[in-house]
Amino acid sequence: MMLQKQSSKESKNGFRTSIGGQALIEGVMMRGPKKYSVVVRSKDELVETTEDLHPIKEKCRIFGWPFIRGAVNFGSSMMLGVRSIMHSANLMPEEEQEPESKFDRWIEEKLGSEKAEKVIITIGVILGIAMSVGLFMLLPTFLAGFVAEYVKHIAIRNLIEGAIRILVFLTYLWLTTKLPYIKRVWAYHGAEHKAIACYESKLPLTIENVRNQSRFHPRCGTSFLFIVMIVSILVFSFTSWNNLLIRVALRIALLPVVVSISYELIKIAGRYDNILTFIISAPGKALQRFTTREPDDEMIEVAIKALENVMPEDEKEAKW
Repeated sequence: MMLQKQSSKESKNGFRTSIGGQALIEGVMMRGPKKYSVVVRSKDELVETTEDLHPIKEKCRIFGWPFIRGAVNFGSSMMLGVRSIMHSANLMPEEEQEPESKFDRWIEEKLGSEKAEKVIITIGVILGIAMSVGLFMLLPTFLAGFVAEYVKHIAIRNLIEGAIRILVFLTYLWLTTKLPYIKRVWAYHGAEHKAIACYESKLPLTIENVRNQSRFHPRCGTSFLFIVMIVSILVFSFTSWNNLLIRVALRIALLPVVVSISYELIKIAGRYDNILTFIISAPGKALQRFTTREPDDEMIEVAIKALENVMPEDEKEAKW
């Protein structure tokens, strides 16, 4: 799960970094203001890849505006996340890697390795978004349709649909905890959170200091998805249509609005410490008990290295 980005800030509430991250297969990706880094533990060594970032808002300023940047950043984060996961998977020992599919080989033969990678990443993002929309948006809408003839009040029907959506989401998270291999990914997720918490606490990035931090963070992707669930209930409550296909089309059309509002809320939650942000963050932090685990020292070492690779130079030199 990826920490959502926000602007660096120093205030009475403490230091807030722009750095966010994502757990990978035996590794961590960290995304800073100007570059991102993937660090993977391969056998007994750390394999590092650090590259510059070129945000789309640099080409068109409108993509950095509030309530527009949310959907744009979500898409770019998905692209970077899929690319990082593919990179970490390729660094696994050959005996642990899945054999290359015929489709992958065909794409590579037709387009070359570099273009093929971009195509595969794009397809992965499209399929990931399609699965998420289908599972968390369209399935609840379809299931809620069965109560339409018994519940005539639109607001109540929307609340039932929202409850089903949250139930599907919670069930999905619970099922992921039953997968043996995902437990290590969740532990790297915990290491990522702890490293950023240590950094925001202005403590030296040592394994001991990071280990003592909380593995729950307000800007986590888990929190973001839960906020999406809640915001969708509110936004969709303004639409009412008995026809299932039209109702589904409206859900899809309003999804960028839901994502954009949710993005702004999680930015606020990660930037300030008050009653409002506590209320916004509390459910997501509770759900992180599913999606994070306590990491070991080797995992923490990976997270620290990835974080150090993307820290702004002036912050690297700062003595907290």
